Amino acid sequence: MPARDSSVVAIIQARMGSSRLPGKVLKEVCGKPMLVRQVTRVRRASTIGQVVVATTSDPEDNCIAEMCRKFGIPYFRGSPLDVLDRYYRTAGLFGAETIVRLTGDCPVIDPRLIDRTVHSFFEHKADFAANRLPPPFKRTTPIGMDTEVVSFDNLARAWCEAEQKHEREHVMPYFYQQEGRFKVVLLDHEPDLSHYRLTVDTPEDLALIQQIYEHFECTDEFSLDEIISLLEQRPDLAALNAEVVQKDFLDKDTRFQ
Repeated sequence: MPARDSSVVAIIQARMGSSRLPGKVLKEVCGKPMLVRQVTRVRRASTIGQVVVATTSDPEDNCIAEMCRKFGIPYFRGSPLDVLDRYYRTAGLFGAETIVRLTGDCPVIDPRLIDRTVHSFFEHKADFAANRLPPPFKRTTPIGMDTEVVSFDNLARAWCEAEQKHEREHVMPYFYQQEGRFKVVLLDHEPDLSHYRLTVDTPEDLALIQQIYEHFECTDEFSLDEIISLLEQRPDLAALNAEVVQKDFLDKDTRFQ
């Protein structure tokens, strides 16, 4: 596949609502909103043609739309609850033939891992590729590096056929819950780094991310390897959020009730 194909679109879902850290996507990290940090890193992935933020039509997310306009980030506003529908409509609006799904709480995501997942999707002619799937699959990448890739045609199929609430809210379960329905490629990471938590869902997570950025002098160019090297040298940093429990992928927004 050619690099910088505009039909390969990374869509980052983001909203202000968060049960454990409200407004987390706009929390400042070294003077910039966390979501801007993430967009900057994703844009460095050589396989990504466009990076788009998919936020909601909820008035509380007006500030995300304002931030996107301020920093020149394309965005779309859709359903607060049916995130699959939000992805489908965002992909259609921006002419995506291949969708790379990311969540807006991963401000140190490594563009090389994104590229690896996208390349694998094309090389294996997969319907769906990911570098992490929920149990019973074994995670090997750190939390905060999750990348999922799907074609627009298959996303449209899921949009039409997925009926369960968690399938609509978490976007991609329809692709891997039933064995044999789609050709799924799961990329493992060597060595296993699953015990590291590099996402932001709590104040403890944010404290770690801020420390990481400050260590690298507030640039956006450090790699996952460099982060792991830092945490190995500074176990006190890794301990900042070591007790945080990751939410289950079957957890649903309470507004679904």
